[in-house]
Amino acid sequence: MNRRDFLSGLLHAGITAAAFPQVYLAAPQSNLGFQLVDVTSHAGVQFQHNSGAYGGKLLPETLGSGCAFLDYDRDGWQDILLINGTDWPGHKRRRSTLRLYRNNRNGTFSDVTQRAGLGVEMYGMGVAVGDYNNDGFPDILVTCVGQNRLFRNAGNGTFVDVTRPSGLAGRQSFSTSALWLDFDRDGLLDLFVCNYVRWSPEHDVFCSLDGKHKSYCTPEAYRGETCWLFRNRGDGTFEDITATSGIFDSSSKSLGVAVLDYDQDGWPDLLVANDTQPNKLYRNARNGTFKEVAVEAGLAFSTEGKARAGMGVDVADFDNSGRPGVAITNFDNEMIGLYRNTGPAIYEDVATQAGIGPASRNTLGFGCVFLDVDLDGALDLAVANGHIDETVRNIRGNVGYAQPPQLFLNRGDGTFRDVAHEAGGGFEQPRVARGLAYADFDRDGDHDILMTTNNGPAFLFRNDQRSGNRSIRFRLVGTKSNRDAIGATVRIFHDGSSQSRMVKGGSSYLSQSELPVTFGLGKRDRVDRLLITWPSGRIEEYKNLAAGRAYECVESKGITPLTGF
Repeated sequence: MNRRDFLSGLLHAGITAAAFPQVYLAAPQSNLGFQLVDVTSHAGVQFQHNSGAYGGKLLPETLGSGCAFLDYDRDGWQDILLINGTDWPGHKRRRSTLRLYRNNRNGTFSDVTQRAGLGVEMYGMGVAVGDYNNDGFPDILVTCVGQNRLFRNAGNGTFVDVTRPSGLAGRQSFSTSALWLDFDRDGLLDLFVCNYVRWSPEHDVFCSLDGKHKSYCTPEAYRGETCWLFRNRGDGTFEDITATSGIFDSSSKSLGVAVLDYDQDGWPDLLVANDTQPNKLYRNARNGTFKEVAVEAGLAFSTEGKARAGMGVDVADFDNSGRPGVAITNFDNEMIGLYRNTGPAIYEDVATQAGIGPASRNTLGFGCVFLDVDLDGALDLAVANGHIDETVRNIRGNVGYAQPPQLFLNRGDGTFRDVAHEAGGGFEQPRVARGLAYADFDRDGDHDILMTTNNGPAFLFRNDQRSGNRSIRFRLVGTKSNRDAIGATVRIFHDGSSQSRMVKGGSSYLSQSELPVTFGLGKRDRVDRLLITWPSGRIEEYKNLAAGRAYECVESKGITPLTGF
């Protein structure tokens, strides 16, 4: 069911939610090689998202919010950032801000929001983390309804709001996802921001199912809005090059964005997930401009040639072909799009054959991330689900408002199996989920999962390995390239096969995962060869690396084994 059919169905529904009770069975004993454990409470992550909902049915209330893992204090441990909304003008009830949680290195976190200078009220949506001034400390871009905010990391545990001096002020919009990338390969991180529709509280449209009572509008009620591209000048300021770069497109209704090198020419391209509009793929022309090529690449539409309600997006080499594949979450009855790169710059949606399509027909997906949850060397796919309308069961008895997340385990043969109900920790419980990110927050060599819910709490799931599978991690530091090495490709070779990862900012939905890259190795105890292609174009090779630890790779200066992960 697409958004148009959903609205029409609500209007003509003659059934009630009570007619379709939903039953959830207890999770069976798992035979998986890992187990997820809900450590939210133990970790001290006490967060409540505020959508601002008061009964006015304002569009942004249904969509937030995002999350990020970042090492803001550079102690080698991933910290947590949770984005928050606020009450609408005239309906003030409580104060709510984003939350920054410092990793205490013992499985717990401390709320350092106020101490860090981030206790600022705004209607936040998403987040992108990147060291835009190359000083070694990650900076934070928060997308908002209204004015986006840029916080520079001062390097002493605090952040400074530099929105105005950076040149990003004076732009009111309904922004969603964002990411940092070095599109011109000058060693400086540039900024890409998704905008949804032309909406503000003052220009809210009255939508109704019965002509009397207000309901949430679908995006068709509003005009689209262009995304923005800002070039980093290198002096702390940014130049808006949206129009001159070829990015400008006022028909877009963008919710998710990911960076990829889809044609493998060494230059970062951009993939944008659009809601009720075709997805956009911006090919980097290597001269400061982009060309939109989603139709030619096979990423614009569904297999039926229809625009879907794209929400979240992630990119990764999920089939170990050396080429980037794509996952895009969509509205219920539209299925997740899983695109395999079948050749030079061409994609095929293989969601149905892979088993992901049919399994996602009755879910509305938002955040999505590729991660090797069981460390077997094949990337799996985690998806955060949840509907936008609490009355959805009135017209679709098998679709709920709160929905179970999904965890698709990669079988290694082109197919996936949803194992969320076996993963443990209550991971399979229905939620109105939105943001999704991963990191190895406890430094045990695997990926843990962070999930946000709309107008609800955040959840932190620790990943405990039970199979004895091993891993290897790499932290990259650019010198000629941007310091975060965003855009670098890391490839490992072992026993005649290979895996690849890209260091990427953004992706998922309104969220960002950690920058270090992790490879699952199964029972292997070493990697035969490591190949790093830096954003600058420099290629470095290392051989015979032991598993079970992390390595720091500094561009042109070599590789250093670290103690543990």
